[in-house]
Amino acid sequence: MNQNLLELEERRESFFMFAYKPKSLLLSLPKRISNSQLSPPLSSLPPRPSIPQTKQAHAQIIVSGLAADSPLISHLLCFLALSPSTPFHYSLSLYQSIKYPSVFATNNMIRCFAKSDSPPQSLLLFSSMLRTCVKPNNHTFTFLLQACSRALALNEGAQVHTVAVKLGFGGYVFVRNALIHLYCSCSRIECSKRLFEENASSRDVVTWNSMLTAFLRDEQIGAAEKLFEEMPERDVISWSTMISGNVQNGRLEEGLECFKQMREKGMRLNEATLVSVLSASAQLGLLEHGRLVHSLVESLNFPLTVSLGTALIDMYAKCGCIEQSKLLFKNMPKKDIWTWNVMICGLASHGLGKEALALFQRFIDEGFHPVNVTFIGVLGACSRAGLVSEGRRHFKLMTEKYSILPEMEHYGCMVDMLGRAGFLDEAVQLIEKMTVPPDPVLWATLLGACKIHGSIELGEKIGKKLLKLDPTHDGHYVQLASIYAKARKWEDVIRVRRLLVEQNTNKAAGWSLIEAQGTVHKFVAGDREHERSLEIYKMLEKIGTRIAESGYSPNVSSVLHDIGEEEKENAIKEHSERLAMAFGLLVTGAGDCIRIVKNLRVCEDCHEVSKIISKVFEREIIVRDGSRFHHFKDGKCSCLDYW
Repeated sequence: MNQNLLELEERRESFFMFAYKPKSLLLSLPKRISNSQLSPPLSSLPPRPSIPQTKQAHAQIIVSGLAADSPLISHLLCFLALSPSTPFHYSLSLYQSIKYPSVFATNNMIRCFAKSDSPPQSLLLFSSMLRTCVKPNNHTFTFLLQACSRALALNEGAQVHTVAVKLGFGGYVFVRNALIHLYCSCSRIECSKRLFEENASSRDVVTWNSMLTAFLRDEQIGAAEKLFEEMPERDVISWSTMISGNVQNGRLEEGLECFKQMREKGMRLNEATLVSVLSASAQLGLLEHGRLVHSLVESLNFPLTVSLGTALIDMYAKCGCIEQSKLLFKNMPKKDIWTWNVMICGLASHGLGKEALALFQRFIDEGFHPVNVTFIGVLGACSRAGLVSEGRRHFKLMTEKYSILPEMEHYGCMVDMLGRAGFLDEAVQLIEKMTVPPDPVLWATLLGACKIHGSIELGEKIGKKLLKLDPTHDGHYVQLASIYAKARKWEDVIRVRRLLVEQNTNKAAGWSLIEAQGTVHKFVAGDREHERSLEIYKMLEKIGTRIAESGYSPNVSSVLHDIGEEEKENAIKEHSERLAMAFGLLVTGAGDCIRIVKNLRVCEDCHEVSKIISKVFEREIIVRDGSRFHHFKDGKCSCLDYW
């Protein structure tokens, strides 16, 4: 009976153990095995007993005088091995109380070691097992290899592989799956591939899923797609792995398309899939899609776990609905440190600096310990809201109280904060005092501040430094040329742009996205490829007329071409966000909010135009640019013109 129960459980765990998300390991005992078939002290336990319930059963065993009953103690150990949070020392004490541990008991203790903070201990137990002449079985090697995978113990795993083959267990499908996973975890993809290919008859859906995961983790997208198409059977983990892999490799649109196909196939959804799709929706700023996923969560009665709740908060924040994020955060039954971090960073990105700092204080008051990401959110909040003194204080707090060494992102927030506030010399001093060499991004951030404050001399100095540090980056040439253009130094503009051409690099194209009626529409400056292009340009003319009547005058100081004023005005009015805005006015109803995602920082003229459009057309316009969110309403912006 004991061995049958173990085999059923091990088959079930082996099927799920290589899912893309660890949560898939939270399994339950097979319902067809009734606990009434077990001995009386265990028969009253539920199929998945909690730790306190298991300990109560243990107490009953002791009171009943059965503490020396090895099968009963072995079953208790089995329950603990299957628990998502195994109390390691208690498990070990149970195992050590068994006078002559069977392979069943030893396998479960190996499993407990594999899930503990010391997975290599599994190997010591296995060595002891061999010395006591207890014969291992195929399940023994499955759990040993799982321990090696967790510890990234490649050499030890290879030795276990050798022993498994020597003892005749190398052909078992669960052992082979564990080996594929081991080599994948240790970045030995060719070894995983060789194991996968050497015995085509010894594969199940987990084998295919494990190899799929291996390719995706190694960023072999083409190989993963080919394998996915060849799979004789796909389960929910196959689809979830493919979606997660695409999203984690930055292929957001492909991940969403895969999710669409998964739903069309009628596959059930799991939490890992939903979290991945919410991440893609968040990064692309696709509110409608994110809301669809939220509605699926509610209709399928998914519990609002920490992972799912955090993903929803992040999605709404990155799609411009910060109030919805705040509501979800308030109502979440349980939060972890990442939930707080996401909310702090979300508030920061919307320019709600004081709210972000207040939330950080609550975070501290509730006993959480901040990590480096926490302070990226806090310092980012200070930067976007112009809270210079608060930023200085929290930077000092981070280093002196919490002993967190500043990383490039922290320095970036500080340089951005000081630069935008006009403390250019202090920003330079901070960079020069860094304990690590500054990267070009820091200098580029300061160069942008020089443009804002018209600091031509410092900007020229930094610009020349950047061209030496990273001569192939087009953005540095553009920034420097923009500074010259703002000062109307056209000869210098031409000189810098000539250098840009000589380096054989071009300015990165700006684009803007807008989601409408379930479809994502992408625009670039001067775009005429859209199917409704004629209507869009007619709307642009209408916009131009209406905003001119309101007193708008184009600001063409940043246009980098030594051309006529009329051409400059035409160049600006065809910026990608203007086209997206015109399209939004065409396809949305009166009073509806227009939401736009832009890859680059919005220019001064487009920022001013967006304010006027929001007032003239009585629309709220939310733009997420490369730096922050801008909420335009009634002729004003949430950034208060500080960006």
